[in-house]
Amino acid sequence: MPAPDTAPSVTPFAALLPETVLDALDAVGLRGDGRLIQLNSYENRVFQVFLEDGRVVVAKFYRPGRWSDAQILEEHAFAAELAAQEIPLAAPWPLQVDTTSLHADRLTPCGPTLSSFATPDGPYRFAVAERRAGRAPETESLEVLGWIGRFLGRLHAVGAVRPFEHRLTLDVAGFGHGARDALLAMDCIPPDALPAWERTSADALAAAQRAFDTLPELRRLRLHGDCHLGNILWTEAGPHFVDLDDAMNGPAVQDLWMLLAGPRTERTRQLAAILDGYEQFMDFDWRELRLIEPLRTLRMIHHSAWIARRWADPAFPIAFPWFESPAYWNEQTTRLREQLEAMAEPPLGSPAD
Repeated sequence: MPAPDTAPSVTPFAALLPETVLDALDAVGLRGDGRLIQLNSYENRVFQVFLEDGRVVVAKFYRPGRWSDAQILEEHAFAAELAAQEIPLAAPWPLQVDTTSLHADRLTPCGPTLSSFATPDGPYRFAVAERRAGRAPETESLEVLGWIGRFLGRLHAVGAVRPFEHRLTLDVAGFGHGARDALLAMDCIPPDALPAWERTSADALAAAQRAFDTLPELRRLRLHGDCHLGNILWTEAGPHFVDLDDAMNGPAVQDLWMLLAGPRTERTRQLAAILDGYEQFMDFDWRELRLIEPLRTLRMIHHSAWIARRWADPAFPIAFPWFESPAYWNEQTTRLREQLEAMAEPPLGSPAD
């Protein structure tokens, strides 16, 4: 769930050539052997880089204008806290200028784990972490789901110690109304699809807000924030995250609901297994289950706004060619109507299940 920023970026990574990546790493004393692989990422640019000493690292170059230095460093500090508790993830490494590098004068430290590398088109901030391999978890297994639940319970126990000061807080105002307002202001919805989407999205957000209003003392933790199965890697040692790029304050259920899939009976079974593991390390407020469908609604509207905000980036029209079509927006309206029905049903995990 990328951040709800509004910074347009036209060809934001045009100057980030392979040699630029290698030069930036050289400036912090990480000598590449010339091999690098660009990994999948729309929001940032992420590279697997092979070093002369035989190590393999992952270098992440942040999209200009998305996060502030303080927000990135707060994410890095959270990763370090988790690593200190032996919670498996790839925490960013400390970076220092290597004065022997021919590119040292192009490097500006932004913090202990974040540096900025100058190019003719502007600087790129980057971080480096250990490469962590893995495969998709086998969610058909209740044992695997319980393991993921224990992993998230441990993560949330650390996240509950204190809130983020600089990163975002998940709520209906920012991730719902803010995203909807941005879409309407950008005039990206085809005129024949606009009235129905505008009306239905307003009704859906009103229903989402009513659900949040039923939990006035909702506990908000430091979260992963975008915890779907594509962001969890599995090894024989169990699950781990690659990074925490979308870390935010929010209700615990935000890191649980995207792991559920299939018909209601199957999702109920999955949820029970996850929470059985989760509550071995962290208490769960079961009232938060009523937020699952409202959170899904926020994500739908927010995702459309994310594409719209990135539309000037040439990579986005290629990746999402259907975004400007009436068919896409009519489908979104239909899905939001379905969300209105889902939000009116008893929450997952209710006695009826």
